[in-house]
Amino acid sequence: MASNVVQTVVVGAGVVGLAVARALALRGHEVIVLEAGPMIGVGTSSRNSEVIHAGIYYAKGSLKAEACVKGRQLMYDFAKNYNVPFNNCGKLIVANSSEELRMLDGIIEKGKGNGVDDLRIISNDDAKALEPECQCLGAILSPSTGIIDSHSFMQALQGEAEDNGTFLVYNCTVEGGEVLEGDDAGLTKLIFKQDDPDGGEPSVESIYCKNLINTAGLYAPDLANSLVNFPAAAVPSPYFAKGNYFSLQGQSPFKRLIYPVPLKNTAGLGVHATIDMMGRTKFGPDVEWLEDFDFEKDYNVDETRAESFYAEIRRYYPNLKDNSLVADYSGIRPKISGPGMAAEDFRISAIEDHGVKGHVHLYGIESPGLTSSLALAEMISDIDRIGGGLYT
Repeated sequence: MASNVVQTVVVGAGVVGLAVARALALRGHEVIVLEAGPMIGVGTSSRNSEVIHAGIYYAKGSLKAEACVKGRQLMYDFAKNYNVPFNNCGKLIVANSSEELRMLDGIIEKGKGNGVDDLRIISNDDAKALEPECQCLGAILSPSTGIIDSHSFMQALQGEAEDNGTFLVYNCTVEGGEVLEGDDAGLTKLIFKQDDPDGGEPSVESIYCKNLINTAGLYAPDLANSLVNFPAAAVPSPYFAKGNYFSLQGQSPFKRLIYPVPLKNTAGLGVHATIDMMGRTKFGPDVEWLEDFDFEKDYNVDETRAESFYAEIRRYYPNLKDNSLVADYSGIRPKISGPGMAAEDFRISAIEDHGVKGHVHLYGIESPGLTSSLALAEMISDIDRIGGGLYT
């Protein structure tokens, strides 16, 4: 029989993994979080726009829509209760052509269908009154959009998870494992490589768990595929869409977020303007499809991409000066749909999807993953609460 059995292992200490660990720890689970990086949130969770999304763009009835709208309110409440810095600054979605103007009503209706009932169309004069530097023919005002200090948010999640018994292990890369059968049926063995803090050779260790929650983000499909006796047919193919950001030198021209009307059949929402908690402006992300993903190389930002940024930004910010953009950072979207394919929804893969009790795998948790994190954690907790999906 297996020894050193843990009730629940969460793989990945990004924002979703931390939220899930906290939710299950609050329900009394013994939780260990295995994180490949040296600290929390070193991957996708720290490489986004830090936007609290309203829930406007997603298909009615989709998991993205449900989790975003619910998660937005949960996030605002959490930030207030735990003193996490945030700014409910609002957002303008700006139209700069007659075709884009005609699209505004459809965006409003999609938002209403998702439960976002505070959107309204404003004239170019009204938009100018709110944001004098913004040029548009008309816009949608989204009052419930905001920004948050994502690292402070993750630290707060970590703190409460640890206060309730969660143990985090860093520099710990899961190499594979096995869904056990026979006398050890109901357990999963995980094999992981643990870095030596003194710089020596990494050690190879193993741990057994009743429940495995896969929140590995970019690596979630690879992790699922590395498990012997886990059905490969239940694992989606991964795709990687890089998003580059450029920061603006000097004082921010905006107090709110400025988004273009999203184009159809694209992997993102267009190059938009966001502000951070210090009031600085950054622009991005664009979309750059990658064949594969190399952590050491692919986070670099190619400064030559700024040329296309200037053209897109000047559609709504014509006073953008030459040579005012500086290459900043990038992130990789953990997609499960590729170029030219219909966008996939978030996927929470549980027992009804793959037949393995104790396993929950999260795939394609891209934007609005940050906003949705607390709602997704509640959904995982509900899998435990209703029974059958997780071992208590």
